[in-house]
Amino acid sequence: MTFTLDNRTQNKESSLTKALRQIQELNSKIQELEQLHQDYVQKQQNLISTIAEICVSPMQEIQALRILIYRGEGECRRYLRSVLVKQRQTS
Repeated sequence: MTFTLDNRTQNKESSLTKALRQIQELNSKIQELEQLHQDYVQKQQNLISTIAEICVSPMQEIQALRILIYRGEGECRRYLRSVLVKQRQTS
């Protein structure tokens, strides 16, 4: 009888240890995702500031923001480069 109780206790401890390890792993993943999200938000804010600096008309700004939203950062940067090239050609 004592052996059975000891075995149950060990199983409970093993289950608790496993659950604790899983919680720690999840917390680690959450922290990693939060950091990735913060980095993403910072990049987007920087890009929006860049849009405001480069675009000379509200229509260009709107177009740049649409591209950012629907096509992503890479396409938006390409659009901004093309705007800069056009500005240099006209000046």
